[in-house]
Amino acid sequence: MSATTEARRTAQQYDPLGAMGSRPLAIGLGAASIVWALLVSVFDRDVVGSPTLSALTVILVAASAAVVFTASSPFRAPFPRWAFVAHVGLLGLASVTSVAAQWGPDRSALNDFMSLITATGIVMVAPYRPWTDLTIGGALLAVVNAATWGVGAATFPHEIPVAVAAFLAAAPTLVLTAASAVFAWTFAGLAERVQIRAGSYSVERAERDGIAASVQQDRSTILARDVAPFFAELRTREVITDADRERARLIADGIRRAMVADADRTWFEQAVRVEGGEAPVVDDPDGLAAMLDADQRSVVRTFLRAAFRASTVDPAGFRATLRRADGQDDAATRGDAARTDPARTDPARTDTARTDPARDARVLLELDLAVADSDIGIHRTFDPYFAVLRVTFPDLDVAVRPSSLALRFSYDQH
Repeated sequence: MSATTEARRTAQQYDPLGAMGSRPLAIGLGAASIVWALLVSVFDRDVVGSPTLSALTVILVAASAAVVFTASSPFRAPFPRWAFVAHVGLLGLASVTSVAAQWGPDRSALNDFMSLITATGIVMVAPYRPWTDLTIGGALLAVVNAATWGVGAATFPHEIPVAVAAFLAAAPTLVLTAASAVFAWTFAGLAERVQIRAGSYSVERAERDGIAASVQQDRSTILARDVAPFFAELRTREVITDADRERARLIADGIRRAMVADADRTWFEQAVRVEGGEAPVVDDPDGLAAMLDADQRSVVRTFLRAAFRASTVDPAGFRATLRRADGQDDAATRGDAARTDPARTDPARTDTARTDPARDARVLLELDLAVADSDIGIHRTFDPYFAVLRVTFPDLDVAVRPSSLALRFSYDQH
């Protein structure tokens, strides 16, 4: 993976569950910032200033926290760039309004709480954006703080020189921005190296070894069930009859079909068969599962393992369908789905991947599971896996109903 690609990846994309676990910290920092801004604006002022601008400052801080709270949800992952830009913009504007609200000879360095709020604002989003974005956003906030505090110090001189006031205003944001950027950069580098080592084995060797073991097991089963008893019977007979020849032909045909099936089996079918046995249905006539990359295969395989090992999931109610996202296959898929599952014709369940011509080079994967549980119970069991799938497949569509679960997502043909 190139340095450019690595710089764009975030801790959330490498470790969705870890980012999900750190979300309460981001929410706590946002809530603390709102309370602190409110208390300082009301009780800790040297200058009466403008109550309207003070209220606006608190509202802007609250709005930035709301953006992070919404965008950091694991079910809206990954954290979009527009949300980060909005977060930084709102904090920068709040820094300006906080100084304007206290415009005058303020002995507390012109309302100093915003310099720390902008600093913690970068820490809040450290798991969700790459180090380049964190560096640029933090630097911009530091410049805004330095400029606003510097102008105030120059207009209303105090014991502290203007340059020192500007530096003190920018320092907290610069320090925590550097710490956040180092965290994001280091995490991405370590995760990338671990991923390369794991991927070199998990995709090629593990699949080859796993399928080979399954093939060996299937052939051993055929030999023990059909061939060995047949030969044992032949040894006790003096004459081989036409019925014996027909039975031998049927056994040979069965072995031939098993060998062809083994040769055509994809890693996806192997994973489903290992975890769910013969009951689940995999409809992948073109072998499109082979086009998933290493990360995607690991995520899908993990979900399959969790699904089949859940006590509430019936393997006989599992069906996986893979089709190219072109017009002809898509129309057939929609027609078949409408005939077999009326719920899929619901207008609210619009799949954008099926109507966008620009995505014709993509593959649609649909998973349907029968789950003997309520919708709340299904969410409780599978929400962590949905979070990981959402990061890996941004267009993931999850439909949870009592006793059923349906997942739809697409991926590029690698």
